[in-house]
Amino acid sequence: CSCLAGIMLLEVFLVLGGVIIYFLLSKKKAETLPFKEGWWGKGQKPDTEEDATIWPFKVETTEEELSDLFRRLDQARFTEPLENSCFHYGTNSVYLRKVVSYWKNQFNWKKQVEVLNKYPQFKTKIQGIDIHFVHVKPPRLPEGRSAKPLLMVHGWPGSFYEFYKIIPLLTDPASHGLSDEHIFEVICPSIPGYGFSEAPHKKDFNSVSAASIFYELMLRLGFNEFYAQGGDWGWLICTNLAQIAPNCMKGLHLNLASVTNMGFVHLLSILLGRYLPGLFGFQDEDVRRMFPFLKKGLYRILLESGYAHIQATKPDTVGCGLNDSPVGLAAYILEKFSTWTDLEFRNLEDGGLERKFNLDDLLTNIMIYWVSGCIVSSMRFYKENLKGIGTQKHERLTVQVPTGVASFPNELLHTPQAWAQKKYTNIVSFHFLPRGGHFAALEEPELLAEDILQFVGKVEKEQLWRKK
Repeated sequence: CSCLAGIMLLEVFLVLGGVIIYFLLSKKKAETLPFKEGWWGKGQKPDTEEDATIWPFKVETTEEELSDLFRRLDQARFTEPLENSCFHYGTNSVYLRKVVSYWKNQFNWKKQVEVLNKYPQFKTKIQGIDIHFVHVKPPRLPEGRSAKPLLMVHGWPGSFYEFYKIIPLLTDPASHGLSDEHIFEVICPSIPGYGFSEAPHKKDFNSVSAASIFYELMLRLGFNEFYAQGGDWGWLICTNLAQIAPNCMKGLHLNLASVTNMGFVHLLSILLGRYLPGLFGFQDEDVRRMFPFLKKGLYRILLESGYAHIQATKPDTVGCGLNDSPVGLAAYILEKFSTWTDLEFRNLEDGGLERKFNLDDLLTNIMIYWVSGCIVSSMRFYKENLKGIGTQKHERLTVQVPTGVASFPNELLHTPQAWAQKKYTNIVSFHFLPRGGHFAALEEPELLAEDILQFVGKVEKEQLWRKK
């Protein structure tokens, strides 16, 4: 009898063991996101294998394009702003007139084209479309050292140009007073449909599609191990890339770490976190940035997300107007560079735009949208990403890759580490930075570079990527 009981007990243990092993293995398997093999070119996919050639690219503009632009700027039709409305109703047209006057009379696009072309740029065809990227190697490397590949991904309404001020700090840190313990070669692609990357010709091109294309790009460049950095859409694309290829990504650095899957504990922390911060793992700075939540969370989302609703539903309608009018395009984009840099800038007639940026940089970014005619395709990315919100596989999956978060105080919505940790299970550095907003690389390149350098230092020193 005891023998029978022993056999039954053994069977129970075997079954339990089997169940545990099954769950462990299936969990392990489910942790990666499938690579999205798409084809985004025109018409039918050809039977021939894709040409993997990489060719050099330079930004060039014709005289016809420039005279067309000036004709449109000359014929701009402005509306008077409301008295004392500053930037609360959007871009203030009194200031917009000044921008347009500068654009016509002082802004030197040819000089800015030289600035754009000072870093090597390339194109290569991936999944049917031409992908544009900047690839900068270090000007000098100490004996016996190698550069670490770093993929940097922009967002909307930015461009690869956002990284031009931070690139030298990462590829040549010693010349800029930073530690040269780690030196990078930087790869900044344009998201398909942005800047000089070809727009997808098919529906359903989302962040996972972009991540798959950038993964293929990094492999094509010969990088089997690399770091990735992003904010705005770059946050989501790099997150998806970490989910697709966790063994290739040594570390993920984000200056925005939004959490799309909100659970019961999140909601409870919104209600009670102000009064019981310790219970929810909130720090004093989290409380300061998040509460009162109605004002700093809900109202802010409602006031500032109208553009996202339009772009996630009918991007082509409003996009047609912006693609036809450089002044309309500038008004639309400049408003974001004002409010997302500092919400208080809404109280200023000039939107505070020249407090953190100069007009040459702002207009260069706008010109990238204008000369490439990419505003409509850039806006469509919202529709594709928000189509299946709440039901997409990548939203359920965690990220195991070592993660660093640079949390800037003027980011539109603050994500505390306690929330981010549910998604990014291996956060090795989370810092509250003293100043800066959404466009961190352009606005505070030194602060962001320092944070990336210390994060990579931590990952390398402890060989954290080997422990994923």
